[in-house]
Amino acid sequence: MAIGDAAWLTQTPETALEPALPICDPHHHIWAQRHDPPAYARYLLPDLAADINGSGHHIRSTVFIEVKTFYRSDGPAEMQPLGEVEHIETLATESASGKHGPAKIAASIIGHADLKLGERVAPVLEAMQAASPRFRGIRHAAGWDASPELAQRDIQGVMSTPQYRAGAQVLAKMGLTLDNSLYHTQLEELAAFARAVPELTIVLNHIGGLLRVGPYANKDDEVLADWRRGIAAAAACPNIVMKLGGVGQKRFGFDWHARTKPIGSQELADALAPLMHYCIDQFGPQRCMFESNFPVDKISYSYTVVFNAFKRLSQPYSAAERAALFHDTAARVYRIDA
Repeated sequence: MAIGDAAWLTQTPETALEPALPICDPHHHIWAQRHDPPAYARYLLPDLAADINGSGHHIRSTVFIEVKTFYRSDGPAEMQPLGEVEHIETLATESASGKHGPAKIAASIIGHADLKLGERVAPVLEAMQAASPRFRGIRHAAGWDASPELAQRDIQGVMSTPQYRAGAQVLAKMGLTLDNSLYHTQLEELAAFARAVPELTIVLNHIGGLLRVGPYANKDDEVLADWRRGIAAAAACPNIVMKLGGVGQKRFGFDWHARTKPIGSQELADALAPLMHYCIDQFGPQRCMFESNFPVDKISYSYTVVFNAFKRLSQPYSAAERAALFHDTAARVYRIDA
């Protein structure tokens, strides 16, 4: 039995809590061939639908986030990511037919375009808008760290470059959003970028990219203090909203992916609560949204378990605040009518 596979996950069966609570899952991927994580080298529309339909949760809609797959194999390099938007649009149309269940999968689509193109990014974005009425923006990951143990998503200091900022201005003028994944050591750089482009809605992925591996392992007092300072700096920018999730990835430093038996939702909620509550306290529920980050986080827990954990840890909030966390913030930011 391989860690992360379906048989492993079934060792921790759970029934969905509050199954009528409406949810918009604002962060998942679909891909045809990947090597990381190896347990999910293929994760296609039927796989995602099976996770959603089998979870027992009331998933009304989802947001597809780019993952550099289904690209065009020819034409100008800057236009090749258009293939991903085109392909996911066909899947979203298929989902809207009801073939894969009631959830509107990929009700909004976030593609990729290189903001370092500056003003020359406009034709790329216009082509994506033409390819899909569900296209809402892009993700341009900015993750960089000096440690060779961590993936470098772009050049050091990319958010401070004139080209990246010029591309961001184009996004803002077109009414599109920017998803950004980075490391917690870059949160103050993100805040400076957000202040420079105040009209742009920036969606900060995965609780700000907390690192607890490599040079950041076994240093929680120092690392968490730095993370909290960075989160507070980002939260001070009203154009940044926060995604609460992604913590099943190995770089967050938990051992869940390596356990013989998968974690359950109560233990998961207890572990996540201090991180999630701090983010919610800083940003407010109207600027936060719970995310699955599937299938990446599937190496650590099932779809049922992670949303049960979110439901457990969100109990202290009011009904209106929980509605924002599970559905309304995501629906507003990504302009979803579902």
